[in-house]
Amino acid sequence: MDHYDSQQTNDYMQPEEDWDRDLLLDPAWEKQQRKTFTAWCNSHLRKAGTQIENIEEDFRDGLKLMLLLEVISGERLAKPERGKMRVHKISNVNKALDFIASKGVKLVSIGAEEIVDGNVKMTLGMIWTIILRFAIQDISVEETSAKEGLLLWCQRKTAPYKNVNIQNFHISWKDGLGFCALIHRHRPELIDYGKLRKDDPLTNLNTAFDVAEKYLDIPKMLDAEDIVGTARPDEKAIMTYVSSFYHAFSGAQKAETAANRICKVLAVNQENEQLMEDYEKLASDLLEWIRRTIPWLENRVPENTMHAMQQKLEDFRDYRRLHKPPKVQEKCQLEINFNTLQTKLRLSNRPAFMPSEGRMVSDINNAWGCLEQVEKGYEEWLLNEIRRLERLDHLAEKFRQKASIHEAWTDEAMLRQKDYETATLSEIKALLKKHEAFESDLAAHQDRVEQIAAIAQELNELDYYDSPSVNARCQKICDQWDNLGALTQKRREALERTEKLLETIDQLYLEYAKRAAPFNNWMEGAMEDLQDTFIVHTIEEIQGLTTAHEQFKATLPDADKERLAILGIHNEVSKIVQTYHVNMAGTNPYTTITPQEINGKWDHVRQLVPRRDQALTEEHARQQHNERLRKQFGAQANVIGPWIQTKMEEIGRISIEMHGTLEDQLSHLRQYEKSIVNYKPKIDQLEGDHQLIQEALIFDNKHTNYTMEHIRVGWEQLLTTIARTINEVENQILTRDAKGISQEQMNEFRASFNHFDRDHSGTLGPEEFKACLISLGYDIGNDPQGEAEFARIMSIVDPNRLGVVTFQAFIDFMSRETADTDTADQVMASFKILAGDKNYITVDELRRELPPDQAEYCIARMAPYTGPDSVPGALDYMSFSTALYGESDL
Repeated sequence: MDHYDSQQTNDYMQPEEDWDRDLLLDPAWEKQQRKTFTAWCNSHLRKAGTQIENIEEDFRDGLKLMLLLEVISGERLAKPERGKMRVHKISNVNKALDFIASKGVKLVSIGAEEIVDGNVKMTLGMIWTIILRFAIQDISVEETSAKEGLLLWCQRKTAPYKNVNIQNFHISWKDGLGFCALIHRHRPELIDYGKLRKDDPLTNLNTAFDVAEKYLDIPKMLDAEDIVGTARPDEKAIMTYVSSFYHAFSGAQKAETAANRICKVLAVNQENEQLMEDYEKLASDLLEWIRRTIPWLENRVPENTMHAMQQKLEDFRDYRRLHKPPKVQEKCQLEINFNTLQTKLRLSNRPAFMPSEGRMVSDINNAWGCLEQVEKGYEEWLLNEIRRLERLDHLAEKFRQKASIHEAWTDEAMLRQKDYETATLSEIKALLKKHEAFESDLAAHQDRVEQIAAIAQELNELDYYDSPSVNARCQKICDQWDNLGALTQKRREALERTEKLLETIDQLYLEYAKRAAPFNNWMEGAMEDLQDTFIVHTIEEIQGLTTAHEQFKATLPDADKERLAILGIHNEVSKIVQTYHVNMAGTNPYTTITPQEINGKWDHVRQLVPRRDQALTEEHARQQHNERLRKQFGAQANVIGPWIQTKMEEIGRISIEMHGTLEDQLSHLRQYEKSIVNYKPKIDQLEGDHQLIQEALIFDNKHTNYTMEHIRVGWEQLLTTIARTINEVENQILTRDAKGISQEQMNEFRASFNHFDRDHSGTLGPEEFKACLISLGYDIGNDPQGEAEFARIMSIVDPNRLGVVTFQAFIDFMSRETADTDTADQVMASFKILAGDKNYITVDELRRELPPDQAEYCIARMAPYTGPDSVPGALDYMSFSTALYGESDL
């Protein structure tokens, strides 16, 4: 410091905080210090019934300066001089400076004459020294210096707040959110922090300063405009202002001891809940891994090559060596964590942990068993596929060898020779003998061709990856074989044509008969089909008939060609007879079907086609109308059916999930009942559409799985269920009020009862009820003493020996068995500290006295309970203890 120093302040001030009067050359900082220090002095002087207007003028005579020191220290200074002379004023100022020095503050270069002369820089420096000594020096958090302690206090109090990051005592406070966060942390009812915006610093600062002045008795020490308009607000002014907030809220520390007690209880609860969350997450992750792995192991799509299948086998081995072992460890760790959590809950007298549905240890074991079963089948499949590919490779090589041998033997050149055209009769006979020898050799090769075809067929049946090339080569060999056969036949025919002209004519007759008979049968069948009556029930069926009819019409050109071909055979016979003047006696011996009959039936088929077109068109229109009726009914049924199911599920969740009080559930159920009744017109409309469908003789509907009977039954069940559920909740309210059961207890009883009600029948069998009692902490063993105790309990809950326990009997028994524990004294001690002289505590007080996360957790536990009717949002001792510890602990 240039003008004053203090060894005492070195313990709590860093060098950059030393007051440098040269910095006061900045008018903005000087203005801020004058306003802040003046307001700070007046906040203490008003306790003595006075104040100052001008900081450098009003302290010149030393009187108000001495009075200020007496107020803030609580001590009496030496009697002041009452004279008006300069010497009297210097004497009074010296008395004040001596008192400051007596408090361990070493002043450097600050003299009484400069204060008496009204030196503003020296006056501000002196006031800052007083503020440091009496307002800031004693602030210490975790053995830090004063400034660091004040900064740490600010950081801890504002840590939970969005957009607040306190790092210093200048620019960190410019947006005003830091001041607002300090107020909201201790007095949340004074500021709606959620509506504040970081980009509106003037509003934030004015809000904080106005609220502090009005409700916290902290005078307004700065103007928001001065802070916003300065690049770097004065650090001393901000520290002075913030220290006022610290002292205003320091009284809140008195309740921290009591809060810590509650925090310990909450910490145990939260630790257990964290363990539950960790279990749920680990269980979910493990089940998800199993869910993802099983489809991979179930994928039995084979690869085409041996290399690809061996890679699959190697991937499976990597899975067994690398991927599965960590999951085995996770499964083991999950069971260990589950047992540890149950032990901790039992030691803290809390109910046993029941994982969410599908995440029990047994569920994971079942899923794991399924995984290993699929895994075993996958390995067997891999090995079988590899063996199959080995056989395929062997067959493919065998196919190539036989095909190569056959292709080398084949030669068509000899068969394409036309030497018979110039040969004599004897030469033709010789050629015929030679041709017969070739035919014999050709027959011998038939077995090889069949073997090649058989091997190709087997490769196809075994899904050989290169089946297309095998099939193409096989087809080429078969086609070549067929061509060989055709060439052989053609050469034989050519050789025998001369001497067997009559045989040629006979063959033509035979070919005519062979083709005329099936064509005649086809026409008779076509006429029968075209005149056949039909009955259809769906548009798909009529479309199928129409498609078949169109396909039939598409075959007519080919059929006409066949007809002309058959007639051409007949004409060829006539031409040969006329050309070679063959004397033919009688008609075709192989058939009685004449060309005239073929033409007559063909004309009849052509006439029947348009009649069939008209009949199909009319039926298609009728089926389109029926389809519209189906879609109309299906669209409504597909909405109404799921709606009924959803309502049934929602009603079940209201009674099982236990959100809110029983009155809330009852109100919610009655709203559901009203919405259900209002839905009745849609059911009536669906009934009308169903009547139209019945009148149209429609017997099925692919557009919906819901029939009218399903909808009627579901609607009646829905009405019955909502009425029954409302009645059950009303009875629970009567029981709760009569027995004095709290809402939290009722929720716990319902959760335990629902868990063991496996078949959702609303009752528990003896074994289910026994398991439920054991889960709630009852010691009921399988020895004679345990059996006798359970028999006693059953005589209470099932006096008529019906063999079932209703929820009503269950809660009657549990309300009778609930007893207090020794935790009541601890609850009362904490409650008295937080509540003070009054016999209740408010939610706002909890938020003010506890850390935010602990406070919100505690408030959430207390939500179902209320205190005095005259104090909204308050809890009396019994509600407080029940909410925090649970009735089973008191």
